[in-house]
Amino acid sequence: MPWHVMPEYDSYERARETFEWSLPERYNPAVDCLRKHESPAPEERVALLDAATGERYSFADVDERACRLANGLASLDVEPGDRVGVVSPQRPETPIAHLACWLLGAVTVPLTTLFGRDALAYRLDDAEARVVVFDPQVEAALAAASEECPDLETAVALDEHPLYAGDRDGSDDADTALPFDCDVVGYRTLVADRSATVDPHDATPDTDSAIMYTSGSTGPPKGVRHRHAVWAGRAAAAHTFFDAGLGAEAVCWTPADWAWGSALGGLLLGTWHYGGTVVAAPMAGFDPEAAFSVLDAFDVTHALIPPTALRMLMNATPPAALPLEAIASAGEPLTPEILDWADERLDDVAVNEYYGQTELNLVVANSRWFEVRPGSMGKALPGYDIAVLDPETREELPAGEVGELAVRSGDERVFFAEYWNRPEATAEKRHDGWFLTDDLVSRDDAGYVRFESRADDVIITSGYRVGPLEVEQVVLDHPAVEQVGVVGVPDDTRGEVIKAFVELVPDVEGDADLRAELQERARERLAAYEYPREIEFVESLPKTSSGKIRRVELRDRAE
Repeated sequence: MPWHVMPEYDSYERARETFEWSLPERYNPAVDCLRKHESPAPEERVALLDAATGERYSFADVDERACRLANGLASLDVEPGDRVGVVSPQRPETPIAHLACWLLGAVTVPLTTLFGRDALAYRLDDAEARVVVFDPQVEAALAAASEECPDLETAVALDEHPLYAGDRDGSDDADTALPFDCDVVGYRTLVADRSATVDPHDATPDTDSAIMYTSGSTGPPKGVRHRHAVWAGRAAAAHTFFDAGLGAEAVCWTPADWAWGSALGGLLLGTWHYGGTVVAAPMAGFDPEAAFSVLDAFDVTHALIPPTALRMLMNATPPAALPLEAIASAGEPLTPEILDWADERLDDVAVNEYYGQTELNLVVANSRWFEVRPGSMGKALPGYDIAVLDPETREELPAGEVGELAVRSGDERVFFAEYWNRPEATAEKRHDGWFLTDDLVSRDDAGYVRFESRADDVIITSGYRVGPLEVEQVVLDHPAVEQVGVVGVPDDTRGEVIKAFVELVPDVEGDADLRAELQERARERLAAYEYPREIEFVESLPKTSSGKIRRVELRDRAE
């Protein structure tokens, strides 16, 4: 059986016993996703359907466009190992940019268009990106960010996309209205008259592929360096949590940003790995009626929908007969109410929660092999072993006890290679062959894993992981703020919302105007989902003996 075909197993136990990673010696995800499909032929098989324009792109179309961009980037002297930022939403050019870089052997840095100036500047500078491909809607933020990115040489401006035409404040193609501290070239100009063929970089599963940024509570966002093997790992996981439904007939969609690791690796590249069709139909704020329209109009068979969005769908009426077969969901625990709703209102549609991390791939999931237990993330996927360790002693705990989830794989290349330029942080992630998650879980005698809490202070809001330090820094920069502590507080819709406890400088009083000013400051400089929806002005913040803010006490106070 070819390496890229996931074997079929009649039981979970059989899959656990016999599955082995068997990655090929040579591996380039651009070739894997676009050029290996034989029947139907690449020029006949639809890879991407743009819901906003109605355009359909075959695998051959995507390949041709990726080659043209690769040759354009080569003209900018992009070489193997160079980092290229991709700040673009759900539009065809987003995966094309990633694939073009991999054809050259370059490393991509996926970034969401929700990021503001500070967030973009930090990540592009930390990754030492030489080039960035961007959507016009982030022109202002990126122009400002470029001043803080000395390695950035060229910004490639995409054309307006019909869905986002009202969201930008720049102008046409290469003629940007705002000053960049680097060269700017229009996408059309860069790819014009370029060859539609390119010999792909001679890559292996070990070749550097992407730097994806994750947030934590003990420092600034960390760059997670991945190898090409990560995409094969995510494709294997998608096959499982989509109940073996991915293939040439599959039509897949997610409302999530393609900069999110699960959306890019599990949904988009995972679907293309098996030869299915991806629908590009993003939303500026999740609209449940529009989501049901997308699922119905484009005959979507498999969808990746975060729990927050599923809760919103519960308040809308689904079409009478959806072709939907399975929904995958992650980012926060699914509640029993969601599963009950799906069972009652959706016609035989499986809802499979899964768990993963930016660093460690997708490693736990529910699937067709066993009954879903509400409140559980499922069981360890084939190819992975898990353990629940005592956070202090690192000894394995018996079933039923709460400890830190640790994971190992039969092929460590599907996990991250390192934290970019952070060897100490990388070492802390490993222990005696295990990769540590900083998440607390319990596991029962049947192997079901239940998420209990986070060992760190990361906030999960609407499926996004937010590090409090980044939010705190933006609030602290305001001259009226003396100190600030940021925590997540429970919310019925978003899982958690961000709340800031703010201690002001002497002789300044907190009022509604200052609260709104601080919220707008964070919204503009970070991401739309990162601003504190709640702000409480306090006389003083609780601290440890070493002067650190006690976020545990703040969470208790907030609840």
